[in-house]
Amino acid sequence: MMKLKEFYIPFSGLKLGKHNFVYEIDDAFFESFDYQEFNGASVRINAVLEKMSTMMELQIKAKGTVNVDCDLTGEPYDQPIDSDLKLVVKFGEQFNDEDDEILIIPHGEHQFNIAQYIYEMLVLAVPQKRVHPGVEDGTLQSEILDKLEELQPKENTKSIEETDPRWDDLKKLLTDK
Repeated sequence: MMKLKEFYIPFSGLKLGKHNFVYEIDDAFFESFDYQEFNGASVRINAVLEKMSTMMELQIKAKGTVNVDCDLTGEPYDQPIDSDLKLVVKFGEQFNDEDDEILIIPHGEHQFNIAQYIYEMLVLAVPQKRVHPGVEDGTLQSEILDKLEELQPKENTKSIEETDPRWDDLKKLLTDK
């Protein structure tokens, strides 16, 4: 997998304090991860790196849309994305990104790449079940929906009131108060 150069944060030259990084995520970003679940993407990433003397904190916020296919109808729609991630960056003997919230980079490093974190954050921000908003509010006109409705089991409107005669006397006691 190619490392996306623009997602390297070169922290060594930065002063202590907060620093802002903004990224525009599109289809090419997901293609570089060989991820084909999205038809399109338009997400703005706002990353704030707070550099302290012994560690750093990174707050990543994502806002935008990814275009996905509805699980019920196959119709494409824009799924809103609104997600954030907090990452603590520490220095250690060797690189370690096994923890979701802590990144350990070797002493002497001067930059780290946040592409993988952004990728995972965005993929996880999309609901497991993708349903076109038009399905829920009834505005989507689709042959598939019409077919699904046609094939739905018909409700049985005749309600059958058959009770066990042994309970009838007990029920009278309940109503005879």
